[in-house]
Amino acid sequence: MRRALLILNTGSSTIKFALHGDDGQARIVHGLIDGVGRAPRLILHRAEEMQEVHPDLGQSAETETLIDWLLTVLADTFGPMEVTGAGHRVVHGGREFAAPTEITDEVMAKLRRLCPLAPGHQPYNLAGIEAVARHWPGTRQIACFDTAFHQSRPRVAQLYALPRALSDEGILRYGFHGLSYAYIAGRLPEVLGERLAQGRVIVAHLGSGASLCALKDGKSVETTMGFTALDGLMMGTRCGEIDPGVLLHLMRERAMDADGLERLLGRESGLLGVSGISPDMRDLLASPAPEAAEAVALFVHMILRQIGALTATLGGLDALIFTAGIGEHAPEVRARVMNGLDWLGLVPDAAANQAQDKVISAPESRVVTAVIPTDEEAVILNALRELTP
Repeated sequence: MRRALLILNTGSSTIKFALHGDDGQARIVHGLIDGVGRAPRLILHRAEEMQEVHPDLGQSAETETLIDWLLTVLADTFGPMEVTGAGHRVVHGGREFAAPTEITDEVMAKLRRLCPLAPGHQPYNLAGIEAVARHWPGTRQIACFDTAFHQSRPRVAQLYALPRALSDEGILRYGFHGLSYAYIAGRLPEVLGERLAQGRVIVAHLGSGASLCALKDGKSVETTMGFTALDGLMMGTRCGEIDPGVLLHLMRERAMDADGLERLLGRESGLLGVSGISPDMRDLLASPAPEAAEAVALFVHMILRQIGALTATLGGLDALIFTAGIGEHAPEVRARVMNGLDWLGLVPDAAANQAQDKVISAPESRVVTAVIPTDEEAVILNALRELTP
């Protein structure tokens, strides 16, 4: 019987996964289910072969149903198989979880209590844990937290200007995308060299969810997301930063309740809301509609404004790193961001940017700019190998 380690990164719109031999070295297969809630499809990558499968579950199949179906497909295709360990991305670890943690009933109870802080992510993360327990009872499972990387920030970077009692209850700026930032921080010496990697670096994680993180000595000192993953940059369907007075206005004048506000801010805003066309940057860049152009312009504007704020926090900027779906694959967006940072002495290399090179700034640029593909699953795998004998 094949023994394997499973990595599961379960979100509301995608389910990413990888199977490795139980030594953690040889990868058996990896891939994702995308189009969750619309037209789901499974993409499997093994060796040099890619396979696409469309589940016969209906377009509106729930995430939980798709997770169960995926685990069945993996067992049927690559079994008989014993999963000896499973590692999961969990978005919110609150104040308590600052490192990868083995899943127990007590831990699960604590993570469920954090669901209101990340309603668009946490329930799906926990559904993956529960699905593995059903398919392979007794398998040792661990959770790796997106919030953990940011616990190195000073206390003032975690506080809101609210009454102290609320801060003591846990209403704090947590920050997210920590697994991605941890991976990028680990790659910086290779890409930038040891000296620059320890300097003043901003990482731009630009995807359907988007945020920025300021690093010094490879550690988080500030980030754009806060109490929830709604804050900071404009995203695919999330609004990013907003005057709380807008919410009070909508409650009073439109009689919107919490569910309505959650839907508006998290699922109907961002690129989708501004363009009225799509949450997908690829669609907007290809569209001739002025609404699409305005959505892209606002996305870049918010990035530039936040880079300015983070640069002030760092006391200058030595390097800028692009990562995640848009950051890795949209040279037009990267170019517009870089062109807006000439005041920092950033000089783009237009040809390198278009060619998707690793370093996309010119040799004379005072801010070294690079593209580093992120790999959250690698961070989870490393933690799983350390915690699972």
